[in-house]
Amino acid sequence: MGAIFQSLGKTITAGFVILLVIFFGLGGAAKLGEHAWWAFLFRWLHVLSGVMWIGLLWYFNFVQTPGMPRIPDEQKPAISKVIAPSALFWFRWAALSTVVTGLILAGMMGSAGSLLTFARPHTAIAIGMWLGLIMAFNVWFIIWPNQKKVLGIVQASAEEKAAAGKLAGMTSRINTMLSIPMLFCMVAQQNGGL
Repeated sequence: MGAIFQSLGKTITAGFVILLVIFFGLGGAAKLGEHAWWAFLFRWLHVLSGVMWIGLLWYFNFVQTPGMPRIPDEQKPAISKVIAPSALFWFRWAALSTVVTGLILAGMMGSAGSLLTFARPHTAIAIGMWLGLIMAFNVWFIIWPNQKKVLGIVQASAEEKAAAGKLAGMTSRINTMLSIPMLFCMVAQQNGGL
C-alpha cells in the first residue's frame, strides 16, 4: 500500500481507480450515453481544473510570495529554479483547462448565448465566467511572460527582471482579488438563487 504514495503518478492512478469503483458501484455505466452524464463529466473536469488553478494562485499569493523574504538568499534558487517553474506550468495549464471545460459545458448546456449577454437566468455565472476569462488572460498574457523573465527562462536585464516581477506580482494579486467574486458567482448560479 505504501508504494502507492511513493509516486504522484501512482497516487493519482489510485484516485482514479477508486473513482471508477464508486462510479460503477453506483450504476454509472448505465448513464454513459446520456447527455446529462456528459454534462456532469465536463462540470467535474471544470471544477477539478479550477481547484488546481485557484489552489496554485492562492499558493503563490498566500505562501510563496510572502515566504520568499524569509528564505536565505543561497536557498532561493531552489524556489526560482525548481518549484516556481513547475508550479507555473500546472498553474497556466489548469487555467486553460478550466476555460476550455467551462466553454464546452456552456455549449452542452445551451447557455453560451446568455453567458455572453449576461441574460437571466445565467447572470451570476456569466459574471463568474467573464471574471475567469479575465483571470486566464492575465495568466497567459501578463503573468507567464513576465515570470519567464524573472525566472531566467527569457533573457532580461536586472531592471527588466525587477519590472517584470513587479507586474507579474501585481497581476497575480489582481487575480486573487477577482477569484473571490468569481468563485461566489460560480457557486451562486446553482445554489444561491441568483
